[in-house]
Amino acid sequence: MPTAVLVDGAFFIKRFRRIEPQNAFNAERAADLVHRWATAHLLNKTLTRPTGAIRELRQRARKELYRIFFYDCPPLDTKQHNPISKKAVDFSRSREAAFRKELHSRLRSKRKLALRLGHLSKDVRWTIKPAKIAELLKGKIQMTDLMENDVSIETRQKGVDMRIGIDVASLSFKQQVDQIVLIAGDADFVPAAKMARREGVDFILDPMWQSIPDSLMEHIDGLRSTCPKPPLRENKAAFLEMQQPGSVIGEK
Repeated sequence: MPTAVLVDGAFFIKRFRRIEPQNAFNAERAADLVHRWATAHLLNKTLTRPTGAIRELRQRARKELYRIFFYDCPPLDTKQHNPISKKAVDFSRSREAAFRKELHSRLRSKRKLALRLGHLSKDVRWTIKPAKIAELLKGKIQMTDLMENDVSIETRQKGVDMRIGIDVASLSFKQQVDQIVLIAGDADFVPAAKMARREGVDFILDPMWQSIPDSLMEHIDGLRSTCPKPPLRENKAAFLEMQQPGSVIGEK
């Protein structure tokens, strides 16, 4: 029986930007890596040299792909006023919106890939960026010292976790697959993982090298990351420097 790969889009994008901060808004690169890192799970990782008898063994060991499911939300497309500068910000024209729209378009054209879109909550709010909060708490700056690029807007995804849970249940109960690979990193999916395992499905978690809670480790059959390890934490600054004032922070 085949393997289904389920990708939590918000989590994938966050980790992709940690791994390749220079490509933070490169939708073509992100879409290609979604497919590449997902299909890498179909091959036994010990068979790495396709020569002679090894090639034949590798072909036999390669599992069939049922489908890749990518879960995300359309980007924020409203206008908001920056609380510091009072300037209107049109998020439909932001780099993040352009990136998400292009990414979704490119994913739709990928073979055996299904795009599952939830929606963003209408309850959006501005927040001070963590680095500035730390400076405020230490007394290094005052609230009056904040600039317009020291704040960002928070959005919350709705319907994404539900769609992942429904698909896990459907794939398991209908016996459409014998293995599910979930690319995610939090414990919200423990009930889905437990249910799939009770139905005899081999449940593999790919946290993209992020540490996971013990409550999640207990309810999976295997742990494997197919992407490269992220660089040192300091390299994240390259991505942070690219963010525009009033950038969007996505939450689930």
